Amino acid sequence: MDEMVGLSLDLFERLGILAVLFFLMMRFELFRRLLTGKVATASSREKLFHAVYFGAAGIFATYYGFPVHGAIANLRTVPVVIGGILGGPLVGLSAGIIAGAHRYFYDIGGVTSVSCAIATPLAGVVAGLFYRRLHRRAFDPLMAFFIGIVAESIKMGLILLLAHPQEAALNVVHAIGLPSILSNAFGIAVLVEVLASVAREQERAMAQQAQTTLNIAFRTLPHLRHGLNRDSAMEASHIIREMTGLDAVSISSENEILAHEGMDGDQHTPGGHSLPPAARRAFETGTVVIAPTKDAIGCAGQAGRLGSAIVVPLKKWDKTVGVMELYRQKEHAISRLDVELANGLAHLFSNQLELGEIELQRKLVAEAEIKALQAQINPHFLFNAISTIISYTRTDPQTASCLLVKLAEFFRKNISPTANKVPLSVELEHCEAYIAIEKARFEERLSIVYEIDDEALSCNVPSLILQPLVENGVRHGILPKEGGGVIHIGARKGADGLLISIRDNGVGMSRERIRSLLSETAAPHEGGGLGLALRNVNSRLATLYGEENGLKIESEPGEGTTVYFWVPVNA
Repeated sequence: MDEMVGLSLDLFERLGILAVLFFLMMRFELFRRLLTGKVATASSREKLFHAVYFGAAGIFATYYGFPVHGAIANLRTVPVVIGGILGGPLVGLSAGIIAGAHRYFYDIGGVTSVSCAIATPLAGVVAGLFYRRLHRRAFDPLMAFFIGIVAESIKMGLILLLAHPQEAALNVVHAIGLPSILSNAFGIAVLVEVLASVAREQERAMAQQAQTTLNIAFRTLPHLRHGLNRDSAMEASHIIREMTGLDAVSISSENEILAHEGMDGDQHTPGGHSLPPAARRAFETGTVVIAPTKDAIGCAGQAGRLGSAIVVPLKKWDKTVGVMELYRQKEHAISRLDVELANGLAHLFSNQLELGEIELQRKLVAEAEIKALQAQINPHFLFNAISTIISYTRTDPQTASCLLVKLAEFFRKNISPTANKVPLSVELEHCEAYIAIEKARFEERLSIVYEIDDEALSCNVPSLILQPLVENGVRHGILPKEGGGVIHIGARKGADGLLISIRDNGVGMSRERIRSLLSETAAPHEGGGLGLALRNVNSRLATLYGEENGLKIESEPGEGTTVYFWVPVNA
């Protein structure tokens, strides 16, 4: 019993050293790749590398063991099983063959040489086959402990079955069986837990990196939405370096460096036309370029301090429009997190540039649509105005002259280069010019009442938005009514916007007629000018402020009609 306890303590002591070495090993990027869980689907070259590595670790464990009754008590099963858990049965088998073959030739003719040579690759296969099917999560120490017990139990069974003489085999299993099973199984569980802790650390780092990337995208969106230029590139470069701690950040177009923030600014002057070769290569190929050394960047022979970089293309509709360069001062300092950051930023920046282009096109389309709608409305008003003035030229030349002045004033303001939005006071002047002509036309049959808040007069509204609504109230509400009627023009400013209404006490219309007026599927001639004018105005409002801020119509037959809309004050 004392021998068994002493052997257990010795094995656990070696296990502690092995765990520390394994933890330190996982600090290196090369071995941290094991945490991705993709070794089993990796290339043959990568699988061979990991098989050789874990096999070599098994050989080291053999040398690190100590003799007991003609056998070698050791932790060789630990690295082989870890290889099977991480890399699958093929990696586990290959690592086991390497470590098992060494064990056989290390002590040819020994009591357990053949048994251990067979048991070691079997342990790797068992780990690769069963762990992936039985584990509850990526790194499951309890399941790893169970796999270790099974693997070492198989080895003890093979010793009893194959070792000779039988008495020596019994002595070996009695002496090292329980300590070997427990220490190897516990060691495998400990190393899997080490892997789990490193994996959790990586996940936290990746989560922080993802949050940083999103924060950068949020802060750069207002700048990049206007396109890739010197101003937006400078702001983006400053934000990236501020939030990531990179040694330098550059953004370049095809022909020049747009911005550089950080070290070696004198060698990457904005406006310079000499892009580093790595940046030029990324632009021309449209692919990510990692330059681990100064030579790879293309700065060999220069006095700069930057030693490594990753360059990612910035694309718009799959066409490369620029490149972003992230620099580290030391050579070979571009980490996997840097690569993830660069790829994430490039993807988000490319989307921002595309969204900016979409927004620009939307504005251009909206402006073109508004001009087209204005072109449809103006001739309609001009025809009615001229007809009215002609009727006065013989009977009342002075009135005709005044109306011509009003018409000239209206069209002077209408065709002069102004913004698509004007103060409500200017829009009311347009309406008054129209109303002067219509009042001359209908005389006492038409009355106009203004209900305008003083503070509403300075609020901006879309140009040529009121006159078509007033005209429809006159032509289709008041004119068909015997005895005429009244048009109320109202504007009331609230906390969030401006409510504008045109109300008449004319003939009104049915609810079915209202629904058909603003329908985009209505025939052009349906309802005559009424439907066309209202659809034009509604389309402009929806384009500028969204569908929810289009025209609203309330009407009852014989009671009149109210048309109103809401203009956001910040629009």
